[in-house]
Amino acid sequence: MVWEGLLDSSKHGTWKLTDKGKETKLTEQEARDVFLKWVEFHRKSREENGKLKVIKDQENNTPELYEKDSSPKLIEVLQQLSPSGFEKVCRELLREHGFENVVVTGTSHDGGIDGYGILELNPFVSFKVLFQCKRYKGTVSRAQVGDFRNAMIGRAEKGIILTTGTFSNDATKEANRDGAPQIELVDGQKLVEMFEKVELGVEPRTIYEVNLSYFKSFMD
Repeated sequence: MVWEGLLDSSKHGTWKLTDKGKETKLTEQEARDVFLKWVEFHRKSREENGKLKVIKDQENNTPELYEKDSSPKLIEVLQQLSPSGFEKVCRELLREHGFENVVVTGTSHDGGIDGYGILELNPFVSFKVLFQCKRYKGTVSRAQVGDFRNAMIGRAEKGIILTTGTFSNDATKEANRDGAPQIELVDGQKLVEMFEKVELGVEPRTIYEVNLSYFKSFMD
């Protein structure tokens, strides 16, 4: 009925009659004819899509195009970087999100501190932020968050841990413990969102959906 222009479903979960729908009265047979018309439309659409895909595959003749989705996921790419490479790409990410003078320390005996940057809140207030990068597939523990905080003491009042993995519930509680320097936790999902927000290393893709109502008048 939506495709026929009799119902409006523009608002999610809400169905209402259109002006055309209010004026239309369908017999049982007419309703069935409408149903069969759109079934046939979808069948032809699937056939045409299949033909177009075969033609495109033949024109390109590239093995990768036969894969369902040859593009790797961002989180998988990040997990395949070297430890130093992940630190450097996190540096670029922080820069894109407004941090200044971001530096990767690149030392293995710095108490778990991988780098630091300056975040300016306004022309009068800015502060130093330390960060740690964990190229994980697993879970960051409470102890690891605590160790990072201990390394922060006396050096900065704010810290960030970025990981391609996840944080345990206890780790989250430790990061937000009252009376201790606060630590921002960026897990794999949030990390991907941060890359997408500034379009760093990713390109947006537009997907179009067919508006069947538009083509209805061309079917007769």
